[in-house]
Amino acid sequence: MSTAATTLKLVLGDQLSCQHSWFHTPDPGVVFVLMEVRQETDYVLHHAQKIIAIFAAMRDFARRLRNAGHRVHYLAIDDADNLQSLPANLDRLLAHYQAGEFCWQAPDEYRLDRQLADYAAALPIPCAMADTEHFYTARHEAAQLFDGRASWVMEHFYRHMRLRHKVLVSDTGKPVGGEWNFDHDNRAAWNGIPWEPADLRASHDHSALWATIEASGAASFGAPNAADLRWPLNREEALAQLERFVQHALPHFGQYQDAMSFKAWRLFHSLLSFAMNVKMIAPSEVVDRVVQALADGAAPLAAVEGYVRQILGWREYVRGVYWHRMPGYDQLNTFGHQEPLPHWFWSGDTRMRCLATAIGQSLEHAHAHHINRLMVIGNFSLLAGLSPQALHGWYLGVYIDAFEWVELPNTLGMSQFADGGLLATKPYVSSAAYIDKMSDYCKGCHYDKKARTGERACPYNALYWDFFDRNRERLVGNHRLGMVYQQLKRMDGPVLDAVREQAARTRRGLAEL
Repeated sequence: MSTAATTLKLVLGDQLSCQHSWFHTPDPGVVFVLMEVRQETDYVLHHAQKIIAIFAAMRDFARRLRNAGHRVHYLAIDDADNLQSLPANLDRLLAHYQAGEFCWQAPDEYRLDRQLADYAAALPIPCAMADTEHFYTARHEAAQLFDGRASWVMEHFYRHMRLRHKVLVSDTGKPVGGEWNFDHDNRAAWNGIPWEPADLRASHDHSALWATIEASGAASFGAPNAADLRWPLNREEALAQLERFVQHALPHFGQYQDAMSFKAWRLFHSLLSFAMNVKMIAPSEVVDRVVQALADGAAPLAAVEGYVRQILGWREYVRGVYWHRMPGYDQLNTFGHQEPLPHWFWSGDTRMRCLATAIGQSLEHAHAHHINRLMVIGNFSLLAGLSPQALHGWYLGVYIDAFEWVELPNTLGMSQFADGGLLATKPYVSSAAYIDKMSDYCKGCHYDKKARTGERACPYNALYWDFFDRNRERLVGNHRLGMVYQQLKRMDGPVLDAVREQAARTRRGLAEL
């Protein structure tokens, strides 16, 4: 009697969903393969916590699969037979198990999608790619929705998603509360009251894992915090974090979601993005729980809608942009910016208190919330003319939740406007006034938030006006920038000349700021 050939099924480090149909029933003819490989630690310089957390979560996931009766082949970073790349390891494992079929789940990153598709195409055995069963939308669903339209608008996509999935809409298709978007209620500065909720996340000691990562030669940066790693590493911890967010932070999330403070890096954010992006928990579960909080009277509509917009709207939308624009999107650079990142991106050692805080929090926690990423670090980078490709590499490496499908459109499109407006309707830049309004960063800063010129003038101020002056031809026709160019016109003459000189000095001396 012939024995059925083994099927090898690859599970990537961001595919840790125990809810996936692959894992419903153990099959002795299937071997699940997970690998810690230098290919994935080294393609960009990563924060130490990101490497530790992904490997620790993979190990936890593999243990759970084994305990559920599945066959698992796990390659640790220091295994002697680990060839440190997906294709090389797969070649060896397919031969070892005399596999008659190879399967994998759809990668979320273009480079892995092409690598595995090309690899499978060259194999002499049947191969199949399965869906990850994670997202609300298929890869190209957004592109199909916008087919024939001159431009993409996230708000149109968001309303479509709300209606399609019956989220915060009535039976007649009207938005709950009479409005689709409560963004106008989500812009309050935080004065310390109420204080951010206690950090009740589980603490993990992965010092031994960190030692093996270091010994493997994988480079990293940022604080490892290996003895006190606070990120959820399995589904139960992710669900517990969701509950803590709903009970203690969601009621204040909407009002303060754009606020920043050097006193509190978490504020009222959910800290669920890592768990969602490695698929421990599904976006639909998060949205459903947040919407239930509204029904229970546990959170206001503005907070619930604001959070739903980020997950059901923006997260799915940028994924659609990514798959529509790749390959090549990562190389766009509409302003031709080429300046390398200053050394303080790896130390936080700058006299600009906003950047020292935002970068310092990023290096300490492998996380910063969206306004620190967009309106402090990204804002400065665009105004100063830093390379969007270099910034993309830094964002992709430093943030624990950064995977290219979600990070690249946010960095290159939303933050740096390097795609010329394919994603955002205008460059998201500001002078010091916005940062001062939304944070306590300007208090006690070395630089004067109100000064445009002079030795102590806040660098954002001259850079802001100089940016619009230098890019006048490209941007003057943007209907959202009419007021900016009216003000710039009134500055023509000696005032604008002084601003140009100040900005030029600032760009020449970025390392010393």
